Amino acid sequence: DFFWNSSLSDSQKACILRRGIDLGMTFIDTAEAYGNGQSERIVAQAVKGLSDRVVLASKFSPEHNSVEGVLHAVEGSLRRLETDYLDLLYLHIWDRRTPVEEILRAFDDLVRAGKILYVGISDTPAWQASRMQAIAELRGWSPLVALQVPYNLTERTAERDLIPMAREMGMGVLPWSPLAGGVLSGKYGLKDLSR
Repeated sequence: DFFWNSSLSDSQKACILRRGIDLGMTFIDTAEAYGNGQSERIVAQAVKGLSDRVVLASKFSPEHNSVEGVLHAVEGSLRRLETDYLDLLYLHIWDRRTPVEEILRAFDDLVRAGKILYVGISDTPAWQASRMQAIAELRGWSPLVALQVPYNLTERTAERDLIPMAREMGMGVLPWSPLAGGVLSGKYGLKDLSR
């Protein structure tokens, strides 16, 4: 969020991402919700001609959890990212209303159509993620391969159930906020943290 919400221009952000790719960065994670799709447009600028060197992941927003909503969100992301497919698509946040079968079926349809290669889930309770994985397995649908969770030296609750669940269910863990919103970067002094 810091990067997408910074005062840098869009072209500066794209240049930073492109430089990261030149230095060996291989994974870019964005979302339609970041800057109302603007982050995906910036990523498209950065990866132009280099898409074979990066894994491109995006997330769709909770209000799009219906089958039609997921399909619409993915089409929008593909258009903004100027690509034919996503390497990884996450359900951004569990909405507690949409039946998991509906989301999983939409994921599977998108994989079969070649619009996405893999599916994942972000910010979802372990019991729901494991339930979704079991349903996908039982129905022969595309499995969840990635679990995105807040995880860093100040936020380690994922170690209790999310990370062990992911290991058992065959999901890779991708932490977000690894620097705790900048707290672990050293940019804040003790006075800043006590406010």
